[in-house]
Parts: sequence; structure tokens; C-alpha cells
Amino acid sequence: MPGGTGNLTGEPFPRAAREALGNAQLRRNLGKATGTIRAKRARVVAELPDWDGLRAAGAAIKDEVLADLDTHLLRLEEARTERGTTVHWARDAEEANRIVTDLVAATGSREVIKVKSMATAEIGLNEALAEAGISAVETDLAELIVQLGDDRSSHILVPAIHRNRAEIRDLFLREMPDVDPALTDDPRALAEAARAHLRRKFMTVDVAVSGANFAVAETGALVVVESEGNGRMCLTLPRTLISVVGVEKLVPRWQDLEVFLQLLPRSSTGERMNPYTSVWTGPTEGQTAHVVLVDNGRTATLADPDGRAALRCIRCSACLNSCPVYERAGGHAYGSTYPGPIGAVLSPQLTGVDRNPTLPYASSLCGVCYDVCPVAIDIPSMLVHLRERVVRAKPVTPESAAMRGLAWAMTSPGRWRRVLRAGRLGRLLGGRRGVIGRMPPPLAAWTDTRDLPRPPEQTFQDWWESR
Repeated sequence: MPGGTGNLTGEPFPRAAREALGNAQLRRNLGKATGTIRAKRARVVAELPDWDGLRAAGAAIKDEVLADLDTHLLRLEEARTERGTTVHWARDAEEANRIVTDLVAATGSREVIKVKSMATAEIGLNEALAEAGISAVETDLAELIVQLGDDRSSHILVPAIHRNRAEIRDLFLREMPDVDPALTDDPRALAEAARAHLRRKFMTVDVAVSGANFAVAETGALVVVESEGNGRMCLTLPRTLISVVGVEKLVPRWQDLEVFLQLLPRSSTGERMNPYTSVWTGPTEGQTAHVVLVDNGRTATLADPDGRAALRCIRCSACLNSCPVYERAGGHAYGSTYPGPIGAVLSPQLTGVDRNPTLPYASSLCGVCYDVCPVAIDIPSMLVHLRERVVRAKPVTPESAAMRGLAWAMTSPGRWRRVLRAGRLGRLLGGRRGVIGRMPPPLAAWTDTRDLPRPPEQTFQDWWESR
């Protein structure tokens, strides 16, 4: 089973995070934004007495899909085909990009508008279209900000979370044509400037590329949930609509949406209900519709019984907004389209841990990501599982040799007692504060970022025996 390709790997997390931690403005932006979203989510979740039941139902529905994914996918294809949609299958990012690029080129259009698709960011569709001489215009406001700044998304829900209002105003003045030179950083004024800019695109571009939050196998319906109305424009006005959908986005039945349309808005934006929900089972009148179903490592993830639950993810971003590591390092440090705790478990599985060996360590294992996940993905346990896979994939290292030696010592009470007594020699390295602040390599990797407690004068066993 091939691993995923595209925008799923980057600079090793420790190096990228160290650079991000030096950006005080970034940390302030992230802290304020995630704190606000966190508080809103907590309020609306507390309103529902059956939240835990909804959460369990969402997990069960997703597990039902994953247990019989091939059957559900074929059912979706049949339903879409019956309603006039052409369904394409893509094994990886390269194949998906080729399919979409060929479809756009066949229309003769040199421009497309886009809405709501992390899958297209994952496969690098914008870059592939650009190589073919086709420009893609992001219509989601935050994605537009990222695109105008030649930047990268840093959040699943709020891609421009790392920028503040003043930075966005300056960006609009510099990059957006026909913008009022007197534009202020008032949110309403910024939104109006973006609306005027995008309106021209909606009325003139004939090809749209969308994603889908959910795909209903029973009816063939694709569902886009959004807050700005740009999705509705993209899905109905263009003459050609191409939807790029990860194969895990399925739910079996139409009725299942009643669970997810309660879980998703509350977990993502802290709203009781999202402003716009667009559902379509086929092309509108005079429109040509295509759906591209993308694997790109998902089948490989499905094959791991300890990791497949990551495919339950509904991209709500609750884990990002609650994670202390993400709040300080930001999304760019993860090097993937999928940042935060879910990215730390999903990206290594899509690509294979050999291509993403540092992401499973991008966590303190505090467990808050599991507590807030609306589909109950046990991310901490999954991180530990992936760390084991990383270690097993490596050749013998000083760390692994030390752990094997420690395991050998701990299998014998006598050997373990002698090791503990020998550990008292570490008192020679202790300073006045009662901690060891510096050790020689390779142990310096620990003490560079942490203090090591100074060993006691007596082991517990020796103290016990003396009494």
C-alpha cells in the first residue's frame, strides 16, 4: 500500500518549532485566537446534556464506515453516477492533480475558484494547476489571505490564524487590486474589501473546485459546511464543478448528518449551527460535475488497527485550539497541511513514519486533545504507538542500546539494585540547586532543555532495609 505524497512533510518539527518559538508576535496571535475559540466551544458544548452520547455516536458511525469502506465507496459512486456526475479514483497526489488539471484544461479555462478543500492543499493542487498555466483563486477569506501573502496555512479551520488585523490590512493594500487606499483594519472593512474582490471572480470564472465535509453513501450527497457563503457561490454559479474528496469523508446514511451537524459547528467555531450548509447530489442545470476520490495513504492508514481511528477526523480543529504545543509553536512547525495533534498522528500514517519521524514527538501527551475531540480519537495513545513504530524503524542508536541495557538490568532484582546504587555517583554532577543542569553528550540532549533531579544519597530499598 503506497504512502501519501504532496504537502505532508517538511522540516523536522524540533528545528521548525525552535524557530517559531522565537517569534513573539506569532505566539501572541495564536494565544489570543485559540483562547477565544476554546472559550466559545466550551460554552456551546456545555449547553448539550447529551454531548458524550453525540460524541460516541459520531465515533461509531465513522468506525462503521472504516470497517466496510470499499462497499460504502462503491455505493457512493453508484449514487453519484446515477445523478449525472463522473466519478474518478486517484491513488495518490500526483494522480489526483493530473485528473483535475486535465479536466480544467478540457474546459479551456485558465482560472478556477476554490472552496473548502483541505484535500487539495494536501495534494498540492494549486501548484500543479500553476504549472499547467491555470491560476486558482481561494474564496475562503482566510485561505485568500494566505494566498495573497504567498504564505502557508497554519490551522485547519482558520488558516491565517498566525496573522493579526493590521498585517491583513497591509497585505490587502499591497496585493489586492482596486482596494481603497484608506482601508482600515476594522474586521467589517476587511471583509467588505475581500467580498468586492471575490464577487468579480464568482461572476466571471466558469470552473470551481470544491472539497466536502461529508459524503453520504446512501444518496450520493456531498456536504459543505461553511460560514461565509462563498461555498454556495462556488457550487452553483460555475459551469464545471470538480469536487476533490478524501475517501474517509463518508457517512453511511443521510440520517447520520444529524449527529455531525451538531458536533462539527460546536467543536470548530463554537457555534450552535453553521451559517451555510450546502448539499448537492449532482450537477445543477447546465452544469458538468466531477468527483475525484483520493486515497493518498488512507488505505495504508486503514491497515493499522492501532492508528486507523485517525481517519474518523472531521477536521474541526478542536485539538489544535486546546493543544499547548500548537499554541506556542504554530501550524507551520508541523510541516504538513494537517498541523496540531491530529496532524502529528495523521501525517506520519499517510506518508509512513520513516518520512515523518519527528511529528509523533510533537506532544506533551497531556491528553486534552482526546478530551475535546468530537469523534473520540485517542490521539495520546496513538502518538505512543507511532513513537514505537519510529523506534522500531530506526537502526540501533545510543538511545535504543541504553534502553535495551536498562531492560536487561530490570529483569534481575540483583542487577537492578546494583544499577540504582551506581546511580548515586550522579550526585557528583549536581549543583547547588539540587539538580543536574548539564551532562556530557549524548545525555546533554536532555539537560539542554530540562534539569535532571540529583540522585538521593540512599536508594529506597537501602533506606527500607536500614529500618
